Amino acid sequence: MLDLAGQLHEWIEEGREFAVATVVAVGGSAPRPPGAALAVRADGTAIGSVSGGCVEGAVYDLCLQALQEGETLVERFGYSDEDAFAVGLTCGGTIDVMITPFGGDRAAQAAALAAAARGEPVALARVARGPADLLGRAVLVRPDGSHEGGLGGTPELDRTVISQAHALLDNGRTGTVELSEDGSHCPGGLTLLVESAVPPPRMIVFGAIDFAAALVRAGKLLGHHVTVCDARPVFATRARFPEADEIVVDWPHRYLRATETDGRTVLCVLTHDAKFDVPLLTEALRLPVAYVGAMGSRRTHQDRNRRLREAGVGEHELARLRSPIGLDLGARTPEETAVSIAAEIVAARRGGTGLPLTGSETPIHRAEQLPQAV
Repeated sequence: MLDLAGQLHEWIEEGREFAVATVVAVGGSAPRPPGAALAVRADGTAIGSVSGGCVEGAVYDLCLQALQEGETLVERFGYSDEDAFAVGLTCGGTIDVMITPFGGDRAAQAAALAAAARGEPVALARVARGPADLLGRAVLVRPDGSHEGGLGGTPELDRTVISQAHALLDNGRTGTVELSEDGSHCPGGLTLLVESAVPPPRMIVFGAIDFAAALVRAGKLLGHHVTVCDARPVFATRARFPEADEIVVDWPHRYLRATETDGRTVLCVLTHDAKFDVPLLTEALRLPVAYVGAMGSRRTHQDRNRRLREAGVGEHELARLRSPIGLDLGARTPEETAVSIAAEIVAARRGGTGLPLTGSETPIHRAEQLPQAV
C-alpha cells in the first residue's frame, strides 16, 4: 500500500472515500509480493495491482463491497483447475488479499501514507490474520522508535509489534510476521503484514564512460537512486548523464569514504584502471553493501586481484567481488552490458541462479528471508 502513498495521500487530503486491497501472504508461484496493492475510489477510479491481471476484477468488486459495508475482509485466491479463466491465479500460486475501507479510525494508516508521500522512512504494521476485532488494525513505526496507533490488545503485544516493525524498517523490508495474541514471538493467532517505505537504494557508478550511461538507465529502471562518480570533470557532466540523480567529480575512493552507504547499496566499478580501482575496491570490499562489481577482462581481473592482495585486502573480502562484472549474456553493446550487470544485481538480491528458467526446476518466485525476531 505504501507504494501508492503519493496518490492515496492526495485522496485523503481531498476527502475521497476509497478502499485498499493489499497482498498480505503468498504461496507458490505468485505474481506480486506482499505489500502490492490495488486502491479503488467510491467513484470507481482504480490504481495499482495485486496480481498483474489475474484476479484484478474480483478484487475490484471486493473493494467496492468493503466501501459499502465499512468492514475489513480477507480473501484467498488460488489456481482454478476447472476453469483457468475463472477467478483464480493461472500461475498456480495463491495470494491472500486484505481489503480495507478508508474511513473511521484509520489515523495510523493515514499518517503512514503522508510520511511515505513525503519520502520519509516509515513502517506500517497491520493485522492480516487474527480475531475479527483486530483485523486491519495498524501501528506506524518510525526509525527513531516512535510510533502511532496500536492493536488494542495487551501492552506486550504492541511492544512486540513495534519491535518487529522496527527490525524490518531497519532492513528496508516488507513481509509478514507470525505472533501469538499475547505478544510472544511464537507463531500463533496473529499474522502481521509489515510494509516498509524507505528511500530508494543507492547505485554508485564509478567511471564516466559510455557503459556507465547505459547502466544509469538500467539502475533507474530497477528503482535505484543513481550517482555517477569520476575524477575527470571533462567526462563527469550532466550532458553525458542526464538521467543520473547525482554527478560527482572526485577521486572515487575519497568519495566512497565520505558518502553514506547501507546494506542495500550497489557499487559498480567501471573504470578498469588500477590507479582508480585498487584504492576504491580496497574501501568498497570492506563496506557492508549489497553488491560490489568491477568491469574488466579476466586478465585485468587477475592483475587487479594481485594488486588488491598487495594492498592488504584479504581473501574473504576478495570473495565478495563480482568480477568480471555481470552475467554471461554474450553482451556486446553498452546497453546489453548494462542488462547483464542489472541481471546480476537482481540475482544477487533475490538469490537467483542466473540460469535459464526453461528446463529448470528452481522456483520462479522465491520467498524472501526476513530478519530474525528481536
